[in-house]
Amino acid sequence: LCFAALLREANPSVRAAAGNRHSVFIDGEGRLSSCGTAAQGAEDEDEDEDALPSVLGHGEGVTRLNTPTRLLSTLGDERAVSVSAGGGHSLALTAGGAVWSWGRGGFGRLGHGDGQTQLLPRKVELFAGRCVVAVSAGALHSLAITAD
Repeated sequence: LCFAALLREANPSVRAAAGNRHSVFIDGEGRLSSCGTAAQGAEDEDEDEDALPSVLGHGEGVTRLNTPTRLLSTLGDERAVSVSAGGGHSLALTAGGAVWSWGRGGFGRLGHGDGQTQLLPRKVELFAGRCVVAVSAGALHSLAITAD
């Protein structure tokens, strides 16, 4: 459903990542979009009860997007070149080697040194001054590979 809608856009996605119940896309200009649901429970349960609006990266109150919707975050005016979607969080890598993360922060999976949930993409300062070349989001953890 999400990907089919993207193919009809004037600027279709060039990268895509699928998480547990959400997807993240990068268009040809390096801008991010996402769609899916922020619900955690079984599909027949009330989805708003356990929703995690942060997983979509659109801020508070956005718990379901049936079509890809562009994120408002500009990633510090850098182009995204890679994305990864985990169980309840996502990562974006910029052309300059910076990492941005959003979603559930438990277990430190977002890389901000705390367990805080991020409703919008936030730059991972841990990598300041280093060039990250790859990122991957797992179910409860994240990985980054630096050039050095």
